Amino acid sequence: MRASVIINALVAVVVGFGSTLAIIVAAAQALGATTTQISSSVSAICLALAISATYLSIRHKIPMVTAWSTPGAALIAATDGSISFAEGVGAYIAVAAAILLTAFLKPLTRLVERIPASIAAGMLAGVLIKFVIAVFDQAAAAPLLVLPLFALFLVVRSFSPAWAVISVLIAGTGLVYGLDMAGPLPDDIGLTSYEFVMPVFDPAALVGLAAPLYLVTMASQNLPGFAVLRGSGYTPPTASALTVTGLTSLGSAFFGSLTTNMAAITAAICTGPDTHPDATKRWMTGPFYGFFYLILSLFGASLVALFAALPTAFIATVAGLALLSPLVGAATTALKDEAGRVAAMATLCVTASSLSLFGIGSAFWGVLAGLAVIGMDAFAKNIRRRRGN
Repeated sequence: MRASVIINALVAVVVGFGSTLAIIVAAAQALGATTTQISSSVSAICLALAISATYLSIRHKIPMVTAWSTPGAALIAATDGSISFAEGVGAYIAVAAAILLTAFLKPLTRLVERIPASIAAGMLAGVLIKFVIAVFDQAAAAPLLVLPLFALFLVVRSFSPAWAVISVLIAGTGLVYGLDMAGPLPDDIGLTSYEFVMPVFDPAALVGLAAPLYLVTMASQNLPGFAVLRGSGYTPPTASALTVTGLTSLGSAFFGSLTTNMAAITAAICTGPDTHPDATKRWMTGPFYGFFYLILSLFGASLVALFAALPTAFIATVAGLALLSPLVGAATTALKDEAGRVAAMATLCVTASSLSLFGIGSAFWGVLAGLAVIGMDAFAKNIRRRRGN
């Protein structure tokens, strides 16, 4: 067992949990959830991630890690407060049912599986590059924290790439407290208690929240998540993944949890050569990823406060540096095939932009842009061939 397998799983959990927890809390607050309900919802979704990632990775021997729907949380956080927490839970249940239904729709799974590797890698590179650039954006705001950590990363990576990010994690935590940049810590550590929420299926909430949440989750999370696996050389079992995430979403929804889906950003940390040089052994990150999320689910209330104490600059730096190597790998794969380079670059540029239409993020539109370029190239090639005849 390589240490990098465990380390990358831990980094993926820290990045995924710490960098987007605030959005999850804001979404629950927008629905009027109490503090106890928020802690319960966070713990329940952590348990859902632990179960789904562990099962899928062991079952398919692929590093299939799952996450909560960050775009979905942002969508909910932007609501006007007219939807209650119980109505939100009803919407979550409806979305889980829709995902399960989608698992049995062959046209969708075939569509995802047929996305060219260059497009998938271009999309991944476009997503990752924003996180890497964010490191240097944060350096302007917190140079005493970010610049030493970046220097440490370069030094350690030159000797041992597997330990570079974990060194940043350890040293950065000490530096955060040394610079007095941390927020208040929780007074005590205790186990989380789950709170069952009786759902309310309000027609307005189903149309106004469940429908867009389903579309955003599929387009901005599951599609990029499958593309990440394809870009890393794997063939994702889409039907199985949708079935498992749909079931775990259904179970956790009754405790106020947002939808579970395939991870994209954190998946990139677990699927690259830094995790393990042998691609057939990277699946072992899944069980460790699940184990760390299981720990988070047990101490959800305290850990919500603990992660909230870490500054944004620190979380962004860890995320960006952890994703530097996956960015290199994705860009290499995207530009490998000369015939598909323009399509791959179109995908990368659109994905890296801030484009958002109909509540759907740039990753989805980046894939469409790349496919459009491929389609136009094929059309033009066909016209030239006909004229030549």
